[in-house]
Amino acid sequence: MVRSASGRLLVRLSGLLAASAGGSGCAGLGQLLGVEAPRFEVASERQSVLSLDPVSLLSGRPQASLRIWARVTNPNSFGFTLSRLTGELFLEDNEMAEVDLPLGLPLLAARDTVIPLDLRFGLPALDALGSLGEALVRRSSVRYRLDGVLGVDAGSLGEPTFGPRTWLRGEVDVRTGPGS
Repeated sequence: MVRSASGRLLVRLSGLLAASAGGSGCAGLGQLLGVEAPRFEVASERQSVLSLDPVSLLSGRPQASLRIWARVTNPNSFGFTLSRLTGELFLEDNEMAEVDLPLGLPLLAARDTVIPLDLRFGLPALDALGSLGEALVRRSSVRYRLDGVLGVDAGSLGEPTFGPRTWLRGEVDVRTGPGS
């Protein structure tokens, strides 16, 4: 298991972009309360990117920024707020960092929203990452996975949690440099 030096992932929820219909969820405590879990999927119309900071590569303390575009769907007939996602971020099945996303994202009933999740974290030395390090140096694409437990604030229906489970899984292009 490989973790970033800081052991924590710094996160910024950047914004909301689009809305349209959608729906389905998973069972659990939320379902007992009458709340279905939101559904996360990769927003195929947007490109997710992993950027490596070139200065940090030279310093021996690599830093990465990962922007994942996600479509989040509320399958319920009422709105609620996504309050938190805690878990782990994996690159090529290597655990990179612990995730603690304070979301505060309101979701309308039976709608979906496309959001960027911006994640910044430290990497171990690239030569210690094996094939993942090689893929990062070659600037090819890498697979990612975001696992964890999701909490929602459903007002009078309570604050159920869903998971642990995989919320997002996809592939990102690797780039060197900010905003590249």
